Amino acid sequence: MKLCSIASGSSGNCIFAGSETTSLLIDAGISGKRVEAGLAVLDRSAKELDGILVTHEHSDHIQGLGVLARRYGIPIYATDGTIQAMQQTKSLGKFPEGIFHTIHADDTFTLGDIAVHPFTISHDAAEPVGYRMESGGKSIAIATDLGVYSDYTVQNLTGLDAVLLEANHDENMLAVGPYPYPLKQRIAGAKGHLSNLAAGHLLCEILHDNLQEVLLGHLSKENNYEALAFETVACEVTTGDNPYHSGDFHLAVAKRSEVSPLIEV
Repeated sequence: MKLCSIASGSSGNCIFAGSETTSLLIDAGISGKRVEAGLAVLDRSAKELDGILVTHEHSDHIQGLGVLARRYGIPIYATDGTIQAMQQTKSLGKFPEGIFHTIHADDTFTLGDIAVHPFTISHDAAEPVGYRMESGGKSIAIATDLGVYSDYTVQNLTGLDAVLLEANHDENMLAVGPYPYPLKQRIAGAKGHLSNLAAGHLLCEILHDNLQEVLLGHLSKENNYEALAFETVACEVTTGDNPYHSGDFHLAVAKRSEVSPLIEV
């Protein structure tokens, strides 16, 4: 399995996941041009994509979706609630007939040689999901845009070889930052975003001997920065109630506008 962040952050998200024979995008929250440029870095092209998996309908996850759908006819997979919300988003334009494929949380489906398992996440969107993908005995997952996590979340992230995990904000930076109070409440709330600290706690619960790669993503531009996210999560792992240290696996931060190194497990 392969995993790469083409863009990750509060201003746009697009993740590549695939195998030797199957290529998928998770979200397309950047321009079609940037998606194409990111895929080119990976020696892939949009024409080859077997599908786009959409987590939810917020603009930082779907901005380039209409362009890609019309230009390449790539099948789009999302929950019914997300599809309906996207169809009502005028900025995306008109979608080609039959391009949407409805999926359901906890119902695994197959694209090429990849088994895709959507799971429910806690976020203020119509019907949002994260994704776990497995192929050839290896598994990866995308878990961002979740205000809180539960035992159900942990179950869906158990036994992974690689994960892209949200570390959206530093709690103190958010508290004293420039955002209006209602927005601060939304971000820190149960349907908002995971803090660095919460990401560290969740990671402690899903760590196991074969988890090789952890990529921290969806960092806020105003309420976080890379070194702080990295150090907070690493410290939580090393000092937490688990047998692991942060040096036991590869930990990195997905950049806002740069393609991350390709992760292969």
